[in-house]
Amino acid sequence: MTSSAETPSVRAPAGIPTESASPTLVPSEELREGADDAALPGPPRRSADRILREFHEESAIGKVYDTRLMARLWPFVRPYRLLLMASAVVIVLTAFGALMRPLIMRHAIDKGVLAGDQATLMRGGILLLLVVVAEQALLFVQIYAFQIVGARSMADLRRHVFQFLHRLPLSYFDKQPVGRLVTRVTNDTDAILELFASGALSAIGDLVRLVGIVILMVALDWKLALIGFAAAPPMALVVLALRPRMREAYRDIRAKTARMNANMNEQVNGMSVVQAYRRQEGAAREFDEINRGYRDANIAAIKWEAMQDAAIETVSSVCLASIIIALGYHSATFGTVVAFSAYLTQFFEPIAALAQRFTLLQSAMAGAERVFSLLDMVERDCPERPAQADGDTAIAFELDHVSFAYKPGVPVLRDVSFAARRGEKIALVGPTGSGKSTIASLLLRLYEIGEGSVRVDGQDVAGIERGSLRQRFAVVPQDVFLFPGTVAANVAAGVTPDRARVETALRRVGAFDLFADRGGIDAKVEEHGANFSAGERQLIAFARALYRDAPILILDEATASVDSDTEARLQHAIEELMRNRTALIIAHRLSTIRAADRIVVLHKGQVVEQGSHEELLALGGLYARLHELQFARETQAPSAAE
Repeated sequence: MTSSAETPSVRAPAGIPTESASPTLVPSEELREGADDAALPGPPRRSADRILREFHEESAIGKVYDTRLMARLWPFVRPYRLLLMASAVVIVLTAFGALMRPLIMRHAIDKGVLAGDQATLMRGGILLLLVVVAEQALLFVQIYAFQIVGARSMADLRRHVFQFLHRLPLSYFDKQPVGRLVTRVTNDTDAILELFASGALSAIGDLVRLVGIVILMVALDWKLALIGFAAAPPMALVVLALRPRMREAYRDIRAKTARMNANMNEQVNGMSVVQAYRRQEGAAREFDEINRGYRDANIAAIKWEAMQDAAIETVSSVCLASIIIALGYHSATFGTVVAFSAYLTQFFEPIAALAQRFTLLQSAMAGAERVFSLLDMVERDCPERPAQADGDTAIAFELDHVSFAYKPGVPVLRDVSFAARRGEKIALVGPTGSGKSTIASLLLRLYEIGEGSVRVDGQDVAGIERGSLRQRFAVVPQDVFLFPGTVAANVAAGVTPDRARVETALRRVGAFDLFADRGGIDAKVEEHGANFSAGERQLIAFARALYRDAPILILDEATASVDSDTEARLQHAIEELMRNRTALIIAHRLSTIRAADRIVVLHKGQVVEQGSHEELLALGGLYARLHELQFARETQAPSAAE
């Protein structure tokens, strides 16, 4: 029995189209990032501009408890718990030192100054100096240890988020602005780091000081203590009333930051279009609108924070004034009054510090909400699912009745079936939007199919570990992405480059001489390879595929953006690259298609013809029409030039 892969079949098309629209990914009406995300607000019918603005805006996050977020942060802090514990112990010692200072001052005044005992006064001064010096030394140790914990734990969190992004499917990145994801890794984790930079753990010391101050003030003079504490309850009510508003303000800041970063990323990446179409004023207006929103969010946070600080300062002043008035009716020693005033000042200092740290806590919790809402994503690259039955191991890759859609209800592929035996060269042709590049993505399992089965080496891709699956392919895309670094690093594509292999690969594609004057394989590559032409970037991509030396090659219109001279360089390299390999050629130029053993013609996501170049021309169907309209120009170009 002969398989269809061995004997090409020829099928006439159902009809020849004049136009085919490519599938377009547009922002979803409801963007959900996790279980806590809610649908974006807005009326049922919205303008396209409104939808795009909401696409860049952070979706609302539901109720999140601080304790739960802290519990989720703990695994990143736990490796440094010894430093954290040491810092906590030092904080308590520092708090006790602060509590001792007013008592030393009281003793020195009552027993030294008022009694005229200079020796007691000197001893009190020396003791106070030693306590202050020790307190500051311990404070340095505490801040240093705590910030080391913060820097290391947040570096671990940032690395975890970065690695998590690599485990998400491409479908997720299709609907997420880059700037928004960058915000999660940078700004939001920096907001959490600010907790450590501000010495948030000092809140433990503040609480110890507050309890100690209350006890000591009551012990010194309980009547004055009651007067001093009388204004504390109203202050607590003010802080509690402002707390939800401050939390919401910092959430809004995080959202506006993400939107601003997304807009900046778009504008910088699209600068050539902005300038070419003179959109500077429109871009400036759009950014100004976003910038005003960011400004207003910060002003709101500043307002609530200022109200909180003003309330604390007012209560502190009222308490001190009340004690001064009370002293007119209540007798106390001068040393007691000085100590009492010092304790009262210290009483409000930790309260103000706690209020400031609470403000930072609100910002940190807002950042933590954003980070963990990302980590709560249920989408995964290559999620587990039941694999279909194995097929013929002699088949290098196969699509078996595959249907696929990027968006529900908008199918891109419909019941597509074809197979390539080992060593066979298959070319995919068809109008724009017929699903050619989608097939390459499905072979790599960058997207999940809707129906059917995709097999590589006879195995369903669902049953192959993603690293093992993708290691079997070398891909040369039409739009080559180069990373900043060197030519050698880009050819090696993520692994430590073998210089001899890199040089060999570049020589085989005929590109080594192009980089010789720029430093050879150590030539610098700028961001996105901006210092190289499109043809040079394509040559590096060919060398990258040769370096990979995978058994299956995918050429995704790899010569579409290359001029004729550069294409001539590539022809021999393409032959070398395809030798003894299975190849899937998403074709654009006639010379590449003629090298294929079989041509598969797609139209509106369906296979409408299969066969050799000659068979399909003789059939007079869609392929013949495409050849006449597009490919024939390449054969006429040389004669026109003559």
